[in-house]
Amino acid sequence: MGTADRPVREALLDAAHALLVERGYRGLRMQDVASAAGVSRQTVYNEFGDKWGLAQAVVIRDNDRYLDGIDQVLSEHADLFDAVVAAVRYTLETSADDQLKKAVLTGAGGEELLPLLTTQAEPLLFTASARLTDHATRQWPDLDAAALAEAADAAVRLTMSHLMLPSGPPERAALSVARMVAGYLAAGKPGDAAGRAR
Repeated sequence: MGTADRPVREALLDAAHALLVERGYRGLRMQDVASAAGVSRQTVYNEFGDKWGLAQAVVIRDNDRYLDGIDQVLSEHADLFDAVVAAVRYTLETSADDQLKKAVLTGAGGEELLPLLTTQAEPLLFTASARLTDHATRQWPDLDAAALAEAADAAVRLTMSHLMLPSGPPERAALSVARMVAGYLAAGKPGDAAGRAR
């Protein structure tokens, strides 16, 4: 896989994204993606393997772009608590306006893609946790790296939960996640039972 050059791959992903929003996964045809990008259907298969591989690549690219935005949001805040609030709020508000996520989460032609955000979301969760941990370690070097990694993973999973099943306005969810992260990091290092009991 990965035979096409980058502009062709991006054109294929752009076409697939638009078609997924318009028709859902069931209505996505490799030939239509190829035609929209001006390449052969075989090129699409060579690049992504099959329709599921193409859909997964679209979701992963969207996730990477979202994480670029998160990097920017975190960089704008010196205080960790404020940074987490802003990052979670950005996530929930951005996702609310994302047409592909809406299609997936509401089942409007995208229910087959729901596993990419739920039962098969591990690649997205791992990437998000790793990127957040890397950024936070650089921005707040005095914090324990292992604790940051655990807090980032928990924050990502909790934010995904709020994304899937909103329980109130984004600001309230953002404050809740930020309190969890700040409290966890203040409690001590991972595995430090005494520290967590304080």
